[in-house]
Amino acid sequence: MMRECGILFPVFSLPSRFGIGCFSKEAYEFVDFLKESGQRYWQVLPLGPTGYGDSPYQPLSAFAGNPYFIDLDTLIREGLLKEEEAASAFFGNDQEKVDYGAMYENRKAVLHKAFVRFKESAEEETEYKAFIKKNKYWLEDYALFRAMKHRHQQKSWLEWDEEFRLGDERVMACVAEEESDLIEFYYFMQYEFRKQWDALHEYAAEKGIKIIGDIPFYMSMDSADAWAHPEVFRFDKEMKPESVAGCPPDAFSPVGQLWGNPLYNWAKEKRSGYAWWTQRLAYNLELFDVLRFDHFHGFAEYYEIPYGDENALNGTMKEGPGIAFFRSVRKKLGDFPAIAEDLGVVTPLNSKLLEDSGFPGMNVLQFAFDGSESSWYLPYRHKTNSVVYTGTHDNTTARAWIEGCNDHDRDYVRRYINSVNTDYGAFVWDLIREAYRSTADTCIIPLQDFLVKGEEARINTPGTQGANWCWRLQPNFLSGDLARSIYGLAKLYGRLPKEPVKQAEEEAEEEKKTDKTAKDKKEEKAAK
Repeated sequence: MMRECGILFPVFSLPSRFGIGCFSKEAYEFVDFLKESGQRYWQVLPLGPTGYGDSPYQPLSAFAGNPYFIDLDTLIREGLLKEEEAASAFFGNDQEKVDYGAMYENRKAVLHKAFVRFKESAEEETEYKAFIKKNKYWLEDYALFRAMKHRHQQKSWLEWDEEFRLGDERVMACVAEEESDLIEFYYFMQYEFRKQWDALHEYAAEKGIKIIGDIPFYMSMDSADAWAHPEVFRFDKEMKPESVAGCPPDAFSPVGQLWGNPLYNWAKEKRSGYAWWTQRLAYNLELFDVLRFDHFHGFAEYYEIPYGDENALNGTMKEGPGIAFFRSVRKKLGDFPAIAEDLGVVTPLNSKLLEDSGFPGMNVLQFAFDGSESSWYLPYRHKTNSVVYTGTHDNTTARAWIEGCNDHDRDYVRRYINSVNTDYGAFVWDLIREAYRSTADTCIIPLQDFLVKGEEARINTPGTQGANWCWRLQPNFLSGDLARSIYGLAKLYGRLPKEPVKQAEEEAEEEKKTDKTAKDKKEEKAAK
């Protein structure tokens, strides 16, 4: 990655008239805003369908998209929906918060109206059938899984009767026949999701914007992948988990954290050539230009807790697949750009994996300024091959963080970034400026920080449920003045995107220098 910059902004946080951010005109307007602001990247959170708790990091599928993101206005223009059908549905009253309860109750009913009209029209039949054929390897399992959950009142598959839980072929064939209409409805929603996302992605590419997609490390226990591919996970012959994920006890939690996600059967995955993971990454490389590996440390080592335990006290640390995993997938997929979310406790194992992978790690400025005054996240410690953030989706906003700092840490920040501003808004922009001047190749700033939002705009508070993944930008909140201010930072600190021709020339010149250095070393060695 070169010296560039971007903005972190979840799709669900986009403004729209139907209760949640989606692939609407506002998404295209945000791409235009990125272009005007001198940005290269739009970093999004995972786009998968969510279950209980609404977390995009607990997806119901490693491949499917969230149908909430399907733009209803597009369906209206295509003649699949009527304006009054979309406008009369209740999706919540608060423009600044997503009402997931209203989404769950009403969004699919509206989409089903579009599905009925779609079935009556053969206009896009060829594209639709081609989509189903191309994505059959995951789409059939996902749609059947959702139909099965519908039959079981949305209960987890672990609670289904044995013949359903174990996926008896005869029973599955009967369900597929009896629920064929519902299964095809799920096909339709995934088709519309992918068609609309591809159009937005293509528009971003035309504007020179690359999209960074987030890959959750763990799958939800109640996911299509866990049910349909038990060979990938640590399940016994009865399809019950042997152990689950979490993290060990520490100063913040004396009993550790019990996440409950299924663990991967890395030995089996290795024997298969990491087949499921390779498919997953290949699919995501179709959706995104750069991948962000959430919980990158999990590839180096992970915490295993016996299934059924009430806390994480009896867990043990295990080695992950390590660099062999990345060598395997790169052999099949080629090199691909990625960011490693390497936050948290650094151990020799995960530190070596980051170095061996060559991926840039992350620096978060909110973690830099503490009582020790020697944090690894301080700007003078940043590696060139890394990405700097003021905060992530798991942090509060920069303004709320500064307001909540103790006197020592706030004074330390002021002295370090040489800020004399007593106004918190100006203070936040000084912190953003510190990120932009970092030696890290890439700088990503959450949109809320550019807007100097407070705690009300926090995306997620780890370890809590409710009131997360909800914040939305109000309509018409991104101004030309803001775009020009951000552009000014990008220009001042050498982060403006380079034109393709100039970039190619610089890369060719750098290659010449590398070749010359290698030649000089070879001649020097021969002379000795």
